[in-house]
Amino acid sequence: MNIILMGPPGAGKGTQAKILSERFHIPQISTGDILRMNVREKTTLGLKAKDYMEKGVLVPDDLVVEMVAERLKSRDCAGGFILDGFPRNVAQAEALERTLEKIGKKIDAVVGIEVEERELVRRLSGRRVCRGCGAVYHVTFNPPVNTDTCDNCGVELYQRDDDKEETIRARLRIYEEETRPVIEYYREKGLYRAVGGIGSMDGITENIVKAIEDRRGYTENPG
Repeated sequence: MNIILMGPPGAGKGTQAKILSERFHIPQISTGDILRMNVREKTTLGLKAKDYMEKGVLVPDDLVVEMVAERLKSRDCAGGFILDGFPRNVAQAEALERTLEKIGKKIDAVVGIEVEERELVRRLSGRRVCRGCGAVYHVTFNPPVNTDTCDNCGVELYQRDDDKEETIRARLRIYEEETRPVIEYYREKGLYRAVGGIGSMDGITENIVKAIEDRRGYTENPG
């Protein structure tokens, strides 16, 4: 079972990918993890990527896809995989399709977790970090006992710049511009299913599983 899980920042995509990985016994694969691993292990691809990262520019699509392709050849991917937030644009999606064809694989389902922007901003802007020990809180989901003070060390909590509303909305605009065409790309292929990202964690998981099963049923019994 080869799955792509999509969703904007704050939708809970990473959390759900981890749950699905454990449930289906297939690896969760994110480009961020792959990049860090290759850089850490000083692979040929990692050294190339490091040059771009040190210059503060995006790693080119072809290099990212090559890293993903190498990861998908790993033994633990034989029974399937979950791509977490990849591909990010249509060029990556097309390159991924060509790569999978070469190794005799295909995407079985693409599930997008959809959440309104207002809720995403609420989730992302609520994070607070301790200046002392680095503990992370959330004003709604995991508030400190004393407002703006760390429960562990008593040091002041602060809001990171990338958690401020203006920055979050900018990130969401970029996601929409880059990723909306990817959704349409997979929708045209009959692979895309949307799932609401509001509700209990377990409930959202079950809806994702149902979307995957519906898609697989569509593949096996067209029309």
